[in-house]
Amino acid sequence: MIAKLAVATALAVLALGPARGQTPPQAQGAAQIPQKTAAEPGFASGQAGYFFIGGRYQKVDDKTVMVGQMFVQSRAPAQVSQPYPIVMVHGVSQTGVNFLGTPDGRPGWVQRFVERGFKVYVVDQVGRGRSGTNPEVYGPYTRFSPRTLEETYTAQEVYDLFPQARLHTQWPGGPGVPGNAAFDQFFASLVPYLASAQQTEELVDPALTALLEKVGPAVVLTHGQGGLFGWAVSDARPDLVKAHVAIEPNGPPFFDVRLRGGKDFYEKAGDGRARAYGITRLPLTFDPPVRSPDDLGVVQAKAPSAEGRIRCWLQGEPARKLPNLARVPAVIVTAEASFRAPTDACTAEFLAQAGAPPDTMRLADQNVRGNGHMMMLEKNSDAVADALIGWIVGRVK
Repeated sequence: MIAKLAVATALAVLALGPARGQTPPQAQGAAQIPQKTAAEPGFASGQAGYFFIGGRYQKVDDKTVMVGQMFVQSRAPAQVSQPYPIVMVHGVSQTGVNFLGTPDGRPGWVQRFVERGFKVYVVDQVGRGRSGTNPEVYGPYTRFSPRTLEETYTAQEVYDLFPQARLHTQWPGGPGVPGNAAFDQFFASLVPYLASAQQTEELVDPALTALLEKVGPAVVLTHGQGGLFGWAVSDARPDLVKAHVAIEPNGPPFFDVRLRGGKDFYEKAGDGRARAYGITRLPLTFDPPVRSPDDLGVVQAKAPSAEGRIRCWLQGEPARKLPNLARVPAVIVTAEASFRAPTDACTAEFLAQAGAPPDTMRLADQNVRGNGHMMMLEKNSDAVADALIGWIVGRVK
């Protein structure tokens, strides 16, 4: 009960996060985290710093802890030439470290975007990494095994569980397995994450919204699980999200799939909906309104849209619309050899059916070949970043 109260308190504070340029009032009996940015050494060509958004002291048994805070790291060029900053949101079991460098020692996407004139904010999800882990408040944690990463992230060509797996060529040093130096560095960077996926959304969604309310309009760049939060903040504050770059967002709509190889290479993972509202677990703004997930009828397509893709689960017709998401330009980015290659088209179809059609970028069509899901860490990471920057510069006005 104490843990639930603490989380509820944290959510209340985050939901009331300070607006841009405002100092939050001091609640009686609760100290707010200062919003002053601290300097970060070692970044010569511009400015670097960090701050925390949200957060509140909370009494748990005989201890006082901080709950609900989200760590935000910032970097900027000496001369910002792009009109909107980039907010980078990592995926499951990861932290913002994914965007800072590669496991074989090259500069990461943060540096690439800064060199192109963007100010960049990188977050660690609430309850994880530099935002602070707190099982006493947030509940159970879990983590990935090396085998799980090998099968779908770094050495899929070895396991061949989906049709595109054998096209994977870009992990540094060959297939990413234990003993490969880049894989060892990558695995060392992983952290425990909250076992409850819904609770993660409950914590991160308001924190990300509070961040945009602090820094102003921005382009949100999400990876994997981070896509959940990108759809949510686009729905909550379409006026502040200038665009959503959704790199292989969590999906497909409604259900998870289990990859097993062979001709029938996938199956539905369980009967319950993994994402009750199609692309999120928490409610979105549908028109007509949705009172509960049961209002969203689900049907499965009779055939996949193309070879090597799954049969999509979509809304039954007439489909409800997502008017707020329709206001935000979005692109779904898919790597050639990723385990998301069979499913990303379903997310695009779901959004199009709901009146919010995204752009789609298949990296192979940009002559960026051989990538898996962790494309920001792979050998051609700069080429991937340049493709994303090209879309942002051409699409965001």
